[in-house]
Amino acid sequence: MSLHSSDMEGKNQPVSVSSDDGKVEEGQTYDAINKKSERSYVRKLDFYLLPFLSLMYFFNSVDRSNLGNAETDGLSKDLHFKGNEYSLLILLFYVPFGLCDLPLNLLTKLFSGKIMLPTLMFAWGSLALIQCAAKNFAGLLVIRLLLGTCEAGFFAGVVFYLTLFYTRGELGFRLAIFFGSALLAAAFSGLISYGVFQINNPHVQGWKWLFIIEGGLTVLVALIAYFWLPGTPENAWFLNAEEKLAAKARSLRDGSKTVESEFSLKQAFATWKGWKFYVWCIICFTYPVAFSTTSNFLPQIVARLGYSTIKTNLWTVAPNAVGFLVLLAVSKSSDHFRERTFHIIFALCLSLIGMIILATIDVLSNKGVAYFACFLMAAGAYTPSVLVHSWHNNNNLEENSRAANTGLLVGLGNLAGILSAATFRKEYAPVYKPTLIATSCCNAVCICFVLFMGIWMKRENARRNRQQGIVLKAEDVNTDMLADGEKSEQWRYFT
Repeated sequence: MSLHSSDMEGKNQPVSVSSDDGKVEEGQTYDAINKKSERSYVRKLDFYLLPFLSLMYFFNSVDRSNLGNAETDGLSKDLHFKGNEYSLLILLFYVPFGLCDLPLNLLTKLFSGKIMLPTLMFAWGSLALIQCAAKNFAGLLVIRLLLGTCEAGFFAGVVFYLTLFYTRGELGFRLAIFFGSALLAAAFSGLISYGVFQINNPHVQGWKWLFIIEGGLTVLVALIAYFWLPGTPENAWFLNAEEKLAAKARSLRDGSKTVESEFSLKQAFATWKGWKFYVWCIICFTYPVAFSTTSNFLPQIVARLGYSTIKTNLWTVAPNAVGFLVLLAVSKSSDHFRERTFHIIFALCLSLIGMIILATIDVLSNKGVAYFACFLMAAGAYTPSVLVHSWHNNNNLEENSRAANTGLLVGLGNLAGILSAATFRKEYAPVYKPTLIATSCCNAVCICFVLFMGIWMKRENARRNRQQGIVLKAEDVNTDMLADGEKSEQWRYFT
């Protein structure tokens, strides 16, 4: 990839990439950027940025889902819960967790991920630790509502943040590594619970130690994040000048039509009038129900097998570990083939089969089959969170719009967790058939709409190729040449 000087007038022209394999123009002459600089840039992102963000999300998931582990150690009994108060704790958490994603993600665009992401983490980590001081249902509920408010916006913020660093063809697998830390978190929380719950202390129950240890570690990582995370590639402390230039060229070649655009509410909501936006809303409201059912209630589902509290937490480790490997494999394949539609449908079908099995068999008489179904649930429930948000961001080249859309769509997914929590009621134990049926229906609806959107995009690409008498794919056109987005003549959907 080579660079050339431009005859553009003025020194503050927006950066653009020509059709000649990514030539960068900014009213000044740059030295040639070779493949070595680009590989070095990606390597540094994968070494410095991605692992640290994954660590942050690891604790985000731990602090959100450890309530399930705490429940197996007698949380409800110690705090004198009545009726469905445990399910209500989980259900109400999703209200601020879903409603606050959009405004917090717009703030991430305005103030940068360097400021917002560590601030959110410090706040939720402090609240997660304070949970150990709760004396009753009301006290824990207030803390959980504040926790949901602070945790909202983190996943959406990181999805948007990573689109500023990685290209469209790299985003899926990197999000999988990042999101996969949630699976490892579930396994880690199960292991920590296994050890902590064996502590015999008459004054501090095991579930309190769980909140203290995991919340304290979250606060520590948040403090480090203030110094570690860059705002943009331009001010990343671990990049040299050539790598920063390569970052700008890469983004314009396969990511955005402009880089570091000014914050604009008009641009943020520009796509909300189109019909495709509402299809995305349906997809993003239905796929996360399986994720919520799996992440919040897997310990209770495994407990149906009839094992002790310690073994129940230990047996949640393997399904989540296998789910992590499946997530990486499917996402890597999706990036390699630059195909999202059928990879998402494959994952949705896996979790759907697992839930149907659990809803229809006698678990105690078929423990092996039931445990295998837990593997299917974990393998399929997490992958759509990565590929769906990669997909709609792949087809959105405007930074403000990506921030707003990702915030709203992730928020809708978080609100969908209410459906899972509302149907996971005490009177439905131990089968929880209404929960499994409702979640299965959501998966089926999501499969239909993903299939519709994917086929429509593929057919629209084929129509444009026929009409123009050429064969173009999304990766064949530099994104800086698509100033009018989908109205641009050379636009092709990333399907």
